[in-house]
Amino acid sequence: MPPLKPMLAKATHEIPDVAKGELAFEPKWDGFRCIVFRDGDEIELGSRNERPFNRYFPDILDPLRASLPDRCVVDGELIVRIDGELDFDALGQRIHPADSRVRMLAEQTPASFIAFDVLAAGDLDLTDEPFAVRRQLLETFGERFEPPVHLTPSTTDPAVAAVWFDRFEGAGLDGLMAKPLDGVYVSDKRVQIKVKHQRTADCVVAGFRIHKSGDGVGSLILGLYDDVGDLRHVGVASSFRAVDRVALLEEIAPLREGALDDHPWSGWAEAAADPATKMPGAVSRWNNQKDLSWLPLRIERVAEVRYEHATNGRFRGTTRLSRWRPDREPPSCSIDQLVQAEPIALDEVLGA
Repeated sequence: MPPLKPMLAKATHEIPDVAKGELAFEPKWDGFRCIVFRDGDEIELGSRNERPFNRYFPDILDPLRASLPDRCVVDGELIVRIDGELDFDALGQRIHPADSRVRMLAEQTPASFIAFDVLAAGDLDLTDEPFAVRRQLLETFGERFEPPVHLTPSTTDPAVAAVWFDRFEGAGLDGLMAKPLDGVYVSDKRVQIKVKHQRTADCVVAGFRIHKSGDGVGSLILGLYDDVGDLRHVGVASSFRAVDRVALLEEIAPLREGALDDHPWSGWAEAAADPATKMPGAVSRWNNQKDLSWLPLRIERVAEVRYEHATNGRFRGTTRLSRWRPDREPPSCSIDQLVQAEPIALDEVLGA
């Protein structure tokens, strides 16, 4: 019965060196984790934080009723596809407080569900069964799936997984999942493996946010110049240790003086931005009480950051500060540093 925290994964940047048949490899979907609880016509969509998704994704309820067995619990991912590719920004727009907008977006950007595990079927609790058994049952379920409900591809061949790791990024995916075939389902534990790309980029540090504790820097706001010379907001660098947050605040303090005088984002520093602009200061769709206000810095510092994935000219996932680059000038930091995979259609992934 809901709520239930999903099983999690430890991050790595290398595909595990194992023999064929030791692990199951699957594409890592860039969406919202979702556990579907079905009992007859009743369906609850459980999010990663155990809050129901039903009101935000009414369009997926009937397709799930048509595809899933009458009584089951299935783990998977909600995604939105635009022009044949995953679009996380469009997915994020679905989290909106206004019912009228939710209904409009449900028609304009309908969601799909990607199933990758089964936790219960009928009266059977399957969480203590090995993943190989659960996957076999899920494939049986998948015989009746119809779009927008899909079964995620899976392989036990590391060589095939390596091809997927490189090629599927072109459809907007951000890596692989590696699952022990004998592993049981452990709620809220990192017992699986997620394999992500690791890359670097030299970015302009255009501002920062204070940590939610009130002590030190919570995140550095990053920008890159586009081909017409405009500084575009591409994301933030975060996840600093407590001691580093305070030291970092002291280091960047001199850059606060006169920061607004010629700042390219001065308008967003003075007022909250429209969420559609994707600029700093936008309201959080997840928590309207969250303080996203930021403080500008003079455009003088360049930082090398580590990132995993970029879509639509923005970092996805956690981006971390690697080092300062005093040898680089801000205007030299162009957006063409971001790796763009060769585009492929999402249907190629689903048909793998």
